[in-house]
Amino acid sequence: MTLPVELLEDLRRRQEDIRAGGGADKLALRREKGLMTARDRLEALFQPDTFQELGAHVRHSGRFFGMETKVLPADGVITGTGYVGGRVVSGFSQDFTVVGGSLGKMHAKKIVTLMQEAAKLGTPVVAFKDSAGARIQEGVDALSGYGDVFYMNVLLSGVVPQVAVVCGPCAGGASYSPALMDFVVMTRKNAYMFITGPEVIKAVTGKSVTLDEVGSADMHASVSGNVHFLAEDDAEAVAIVQKLLSFLPSNNSEDPPHRPTADISLAADDGIYPLIPDDAQMPMDVRGIIDRIVDPGEFLEVHRSFAENLIIGFARIEGMVVGLIANQPAVRAGALDMDAADKGARFIRFCNCFNIPLVTLVDVPGFLPGIEQERGGIIRHGAKLLFAYASCTTPKVTVILRKAYGGSYLAMCSQEMGADFVFAWPTAEIAVMGADGAVRVLYNKEIKAAADPKAKAAELAAAYRAEFASPYMAAGAGYITDVVDPAITRSTIALSLRKALSKREVRPPKKHGNIPL
Repeated sequence: MTLPVELLEDLRRRQEDIRAGGGADKLALRREKGLMTARDRLEALFQPDTFQELGAHVRHSGRFFGMETKVLPADGVITGTGYVGGRVVSGFSQDFTVVGGSLGKMHAKKIVTLMQEAAKLGTPVVAFKDSAGARIQEGVDALSGYGDVFYMNVLLSGVVPQVAVVCGPCAGGASYSPALMDFVVMTRKNAYMFITGPEVIKAVTGKSVTLDEVGSADMHASVSGNVHFLAEDDAEAVAIVQKLLSFLPSNNSEDPPHRPTADISLAADDGIYPLIPDDAQMPMDVRGIIDRIVDPGEFLEVHRSFAENLIIGFARIEGMVVGLIANQPAVRAGALDMDAADKGARFIRFCNCFNIPLVTLVDVPGFLPGIEQERGGIIRHGAKLLFAYASCTTPKVTVILRKAYGGSYLAMCSQEMGADFVFAWPTAEIAVMGADGAVRVLYNKEIKAAADPKAKAAELAAAYRAEFASPYMAAGAGYITDVVDPAITRSTIALSLRKALSKREVRPPKKHGNIPL
């Protein structure tokens, strides 16, 4: 059969109109500004020639309120599937050149249909957010559309990974969809995200604020904690998404994409010794330790600029994917505060959803003291970290590097919180509180009565460390799996992980636990 020429010409014309979005002039203007178009972003994300568009001909039906019917190419959002790193990924990209990428009922329906297919196929979802918000002309239909998208975000939570890329405006109700997803990447250029903008804030509170103060990528990455990854531009944002997906399974029924080495290297790493300060009171930059433990180039830090006293991220150790959590003594002495607890708990729960083992590096003096922390709810926030670790059933390996005091010892995945293996360096101190504080509580009178109170306090502190805070005491009581030479930290973790990958843990039947939100 030969199709009539006019049918093929009509098809090509329609395809060209859809691909043109808001018009050649608008597309060219974006590129002149160094911005990718909606289609550019999807084409950069997916492997060449693997993207298949879904619902290209879907469009708004009927008239806008107060306006004549308009033709909206692809209804302002491009949806489809393609391959990223050899695996199928579902993606959509809002097109700002088509009525500002605003969301209406059919726009939302396309997104929801894609997400429903992602649930069936078991594919991650990547969403490029670039929208002026609800399509005012559609009234409540637009609000209904947002509700449909939010509902699907929640249904997919813990089923497939969801990644939002905020690369343009994302204001009002639109900002809740990224917040409901697992990770948010945001570009410094052209992007902002807020519930209420500067004008509304001034009208309601009388306070003048700038757009950067309430909605910039830098603010969200370092202050609000709403953004996990900061990108300079669209191209870097796409690269971050590709790197992130390389650590994640496609869905919750799969194991992470481990690439286990044939043999685990058991060689000692003497290069770790210079990174450990001679004085236990001196801060230690744990990033140096992380670099010695993970495979070269295989660490992707998450939330780098937020709650910097706790480091989290994805890594590979001898080819095995892990979620890594580490106290950072170089910031606030590594003490846990509200933001650090939230940051850690959220990450742990994601790893548990997607079968990713956890490695925890501990050097923590306690929870951060202060009236702001107490009034802000440090008890509730700290409990989130305890809850997350205790409810996590993936393999968990903990290494106590130096300090592990009080409740923070438990909050950083002790044996009691379900760790499968707990190792400690000989430099570890595990106690209710630090030795200096403990002896002043226990022996205050003796110290004051001594000829040299300072020397007496130091003598008693040394004795307390040796007798009551020693890792050997904890190991002797069965709380520690082993005390290990720092030089074999990497091989010890790798062996433990390899043995624990077959872990299965059955919990009491229940709908879900009630995490202290």
